Amino acid sequence: MKHVVRTETYLDDLDQIEHYIARDNAQAAADLWELIDDQVERLADPLFPRRRGRVPGTYELVAHKNYIVIFQESASTVTVLNVVHSKKRYP
Repeated sequence: MKHVVRTETYLDDLDQIEHYIARDNAQAAADLWELIDDQVERLADPLFPRRRGRVPGTYELVAHKNYIVIFQESASTVTVLNVVHSKKRYP
C-alpha cells in the first residue's frame, strides 16, 4: 500500500466545492466531500482504477461525475494535487 499525501491545494479545492454546494444543501456538500476524499484514500491501493492525466507526470481519478482529482504517483506515495470540475477547462 502507498502513502496518500493531501496537499493544501487539494484540501482548499475540496473546501471551496463544499462551501459552494452548502449554500443550497449542507448535507449534500458534506457527503460529496466525504465521497471524494474516501476515493482519494483508496488510491493507496495500486489496483484502484486511475488514468494518465492530461498534464505529463500526473494521473486523474474521476471521483464523481462532476469532479476529477489530479495527483502524482511514485513507488511509495500518491500526492493529491487538486480537484477540478469536469466542465472546467483543464489544464
